[in-house]
Amino acid sequence: MFLAAAIQLTSTSDEDANWESARSLIERAAGHGARFVATPENTNYLGPHAEKVRRAEPLDGRTGTRFAELARRLGIHLLLGSFNEQSDEAERCYNTSVFYGPDGSVLATYRKIHLFDVDVPNGPRFLESATCKPGGATAVVATPLARFGLSICYDLRFGELYRKLAEQGAEVLMIPSAFTLVTGKDHWEPLIRARAIENQCWVIAPAQHGRHDDGGLAHTWGHAMIVDPWGIPVATAADGPGLALAEIDLERLAKVREAIPVARHRRL
Repeated sequence: MFLAAAIQLTSTSDEDANWESARSLIERAAGHGARFVATPENTNYLGPHAEKVRRAEPLDGRTGTRFAELARRLGIHLLLGSFNEQSDEAERCYNTSVFYGPDGSVLATYRKIHLFDVDVPNGPRFLESATCKPGGATAVVATPLARFGLSICYDLRFGELYRKLAEQGAEVLMIPSAFTLVTGKDHWEPLIRARAIENQCWVIAPAQHGRHDDGGLAHTWGHAMIVDPWGIPVATAADGPGLALAEIDLERLAKVREAIPVARHRRL
């Protein structure tokens, strides 16, 4: 059993302010005893998208170095929910999660596979693929705490990804997000609970909340949460920057999987 924290932020184009907010909340979570802390999608930058590409960094750039050093100083496992990583294309970057160990080393990376290209009635019109390049590989990272399966935001709508992560041994599904207000109020919690139930996994979902200056996702839903393998939300963040804290009990996961052994019953 270990204490985990899902961070909720209101990131903007002010990268230094975003860093200070994230650092403060990560330190607060570690102060409560959290051994694993995760931040949301677009932790370091949530502003105009052309500028996002211009400011893209390598894994060992300023953003990565900051979070690696913070993980090492606090002695925690830390997921940088996502940042704008340089790709081999001048006009597009990756949307990348980075999982750090308590020594500051990079244990895994995941580049968002499903990009948010939508036109929601009375909601956002957004073409993430114009500035982001999709990744092509899943990621499950084994740690002394648990086996974590990585995903980002819009991936949440693609159940086959999470089935694959569970088949690869994931016990905790990570869904750092910047879910829009319009879609979030109806879909966020039901989808997260569904992913927990159908895969019999813990789900940790850090989130962006509030108004941003990115010109596309002007207002995000928030409600960072942690959900148990039975689909019950055990912690949810309030409005504004903050955190959700919960004990992750892998014995609970084992009991759920033993009671309803869907992995053994699966025929397709």
